[in-house]
Amino acid sequence: MTIYALYNPHAGHGTGKEKASALEAIYKTPLTFVDMTAIASYADFAANLAPDDQIVVCGGDGTLNRFVNDTYDLDIKNDIFYYATGSGNDFLRDFGLKAGSAPMRINEEIKNLPLVTVNGKSYRFINGIGYGLDGWCCEIGDELRKTSEKPVSYSSIAIKGLLKSYTPTNATITVDGVVHTYEKVWIAPTMVGRYYGGGLMPTPGQRRADRLDHVSVGVMHRAGRLKTFLAFPGVSKGKHIRKKKMAAEWQGRHIMVEFDRPVALQIDGETILAVTRYEVTVDGYKAAPDAAEVAAKA
Repeated sequence: MTIYALYNPHAGHGTGKEKASALEAIYKTPLTFVDMTAIASYADFAANLAPDDQIVVCGGDGTLNRFVNDTYDLDIKNDIFYYATGSGNDFLRDFGLKAGSAPMRINEEIKNLPLVTVNGKSYRFINGIGYGLDGWCCEIGDELRKTSEKPVSYSSIAIKGLLKSYTPTNATITVDGVVHTYEKVWIAPTMVGRYYGGGLMPTPGQRRADRLDHVSVGVMHRAGRLKTFLAFPGVSKGKHIRKKKMAAEWQGRHIMVEFDRPVALQIDGETILAVTRYEVTVDGYKAAPDAAEVAAKA
């Protein structure tokens, strides 16, 4: 049996390889370390695995997201484990674990994941979609990393955005065909797990096991800068949702969120710029046929 430790050298602010090496003390057996960024084809990689070989994915939420998207359509029967070496690690929070915890088997957890379509491309996601202030924070964070090696403080970016720099939008959120319209929208995320953004809980009613039936979309809206700033800390515990006049949460199998101007969006921490709309479907969801389809089959 060979244990392949697939590491992302960029995870954990560039400490991915170093942190992955801690696996040797956990397994107490020689491991085969593989730089994930050097894998040209996961199909070829999987084809060369022996039946009892194991895979340990080492990285953060973004690393796990990329692994899932690169391998989702492959029938990998080997045991797949996850060892967190990133900076956010929201996936682990759902299991009461943190970075440095022993590798956990994730074969079942990376199945039946929802699909998000953005700017004509579709992606699976493991935690959530951030749209609005949260996407903007990732955009600004990416820009700061280009000019400095210092760790990015997303909390500081969010505070600046709330008090001055980010302008909220109007939004239309459609949940299983039911349309909701909102003004002055600060965030409009859709979640498959409970956490994103380093421990924030924007849709406290969502649980990871719910993904077989639904995802949850949340919204913070209507209020001005100061009121939203004062309420925002409640997102860390999901308490913001109690403020019915400025927050809401919906569950559904088909979610569409549309803004009235382009803003950045993040998928498990990976930024996509200039987005006016995203669409999420639960795995296996099939839209009801429209009137024209029904008439054509009659």
